[in-house]
Amino acid sequence: MVRIKVNEGVLEGSKVDNVYGKPYFSFKGIPYAEPPVGDLRFKAPKPKSPWTGVRQAKEHGPESCQYDVIFTQSTEFIGKEDCLYLNVYTPNIEPENPLPVMVFIHGGGFFCGSGNSERYGPEFLIKHNVILVTINYRLDILGFLCLDTEDIPGNAGMKDQVAALRWVQNNIRNFGGDSDKVTIFGESAGAASVSAHLVSPMSKGLFKRAIMQSGTSLCPWAQTYGARDRAILLARELGCECKNDKEIFEFFKNQPAINLVNKKVQITFTERAKLFPHVCYGIVSEKKFEGHECFIEGDFFDLMRNGNCIHEDVEIMNGYTEDEGFLYFALGSPVDEVFKQASHFAQFFVPHDIMNHVPVIEQMSLGTKIKKYYSKDQFVNKECNFDELLKFLSMDYFIHGALSWQALCAKRNKNKCYLYKFSCKSERNIFAHNAGCSFIYAHRTPVSHVDDLFYLFPASISLPEVDMNSNTYKMIEQVTKLWTNFAKYGNPTPDDSLGARWLPYTAEQKHYLDIGEELIPGTSPDEEQIKFWEEMYREYCPQKLW
Repeated sequence: MVRIKVNEGVLEGSKVDNVYGKPYFSFKGIPYAEPPVGDLRFKAPKPKSPWTGVRQAKEHGPESCQYDVIFTQSTEFIGKEDCLYLNVYTPNIEPENPLPVMVFIHGGGFFCGSGNSERYGPEFLIKHNVILVTINYRLDILGFLCLDTEDIPGNAGMKDQVAALRWVQNNIRNFGGDSDKVTIFGESAGAASVSAHLVSPMSKGLFKRAIMQSGTSLCPWAQTYGARDRAILLARELGCECKNDKEIFEFFKNQPAINLVNKKVQITFTERAKLFPHVCYGIVSEKKFEGHECFIEGDFFDLMRNGNCIHEDVEIMNGYTEDEGFLYFALGSPVDEVFKQASHFAQFFVPHDIMNHVPVIEQMSLGTKIKKYYSKDQFVNKECNFDELLKFLSMDYFIHGALSWQALCAKRNKNKCYLYKFSCKSERNIFAHNAGCSFIYAHRTPVSHVDDLFYLFPASISLPEVDMNSNTYKMIEQVTKLWTNFAKYGNPTPDDSLGARWLPYTAEQKHYLDIGEELIPGTSPDEEQIKFWEEMYREYCPQKLW
């Protein structure tokens, strides 16, 4: 039994043995804000009121309302609206010097996931003498519906994350942490969230370092457009024909939560026609209302290109896996149907932001050009060119956004920024298998979207314990050392102990690190593809060229 005093009251946690070495203290289910229910639904969270007595912190708090279609492929509705809880894992409550803090923001397309230890346990990272914080935040419609009104302004889930970061600033010293050495990191939608915090005025000063894994604010799914139109169409689909904004808010406020989860509302024909489930509710450009904080105002690309918007002096890591595109199949897109679309429709290959800016006749021409580049004039099918289609999907949904972000950040030259490509291969690379693509393992081990997480967290819900004498564990130690070195020093390789020096990315040199069984420094990753995409944007959509 261990007790800690935080600003809101006393918490009782527990001491946990760690099969991988270092024991730690665990405090789960800590409320960081008031439950966002009733009149607080869709609004920014309110600070948590103090409690009396001792609050037990040995079990996770509820997850946000969701159907977990990514990680467990479940059709069961889970979670509660009262979901604003976080978990703190610390190796030492009274260290000689305050410890660096790593705050993880989970992914899941802004519509599923949680920070619970079954997926994001501390056992690997905590060995390196850092504190790990994981959080839950509102998801899907409850977290990201936007009517462009004071009652439903949007970005509630992002404001939850800000509230959690403010709680960390106010309380982490009581767990042995250093509030001046906070690193935020996340994967997929969690990485896009990290990227958004780097430019949000609400987040300024709440962290020192940031790591984006497989996602940035410039990925095509990260920022939601037409948010008000979606909200009105959703209201109609649920039976509300009101035209008055107040009445629409009252309608949404009084709906059971289960009616407001997993309702995909597309507002363009392309969103409906493409097999990839569009992120209908995510980060939006927010309207300002007097007396209310605005999370982000404007288009992320314009903010990055035109202004000095990234918080200065924040050190950054950004990267992606070899085979990001397997996520396409994990979200319910059957492989054969994807290839049917890719074979029949040239528009399948047109990037989303170009599609929004050029007429159909130009889309057809461009789609044909991209299809030819990736298929090498072969008929598009699973047997001939699955890997080539995967390269396109990876570039379209993740890599182009990551490298565009990196290039724009390097241009302003005010943030030390590291770039990586993740290529670790072992029995922990399981996401492609879960996505229904087991056939790929017959000729290679893919490094899918999500696979990098299994080298940072035990993921006990999906994987068994790791043999600490295995080559796999050596890779885990190497990856966690890079991440925690960055959290401690702002440099993932401050010395030669890992056998390689990872140099910061610059506009001139474009340094990066290939993180596999070996650490291999290089320059200009995926250079041939990037040149092709730059030429494509220069011709068809120069306003989106970095």
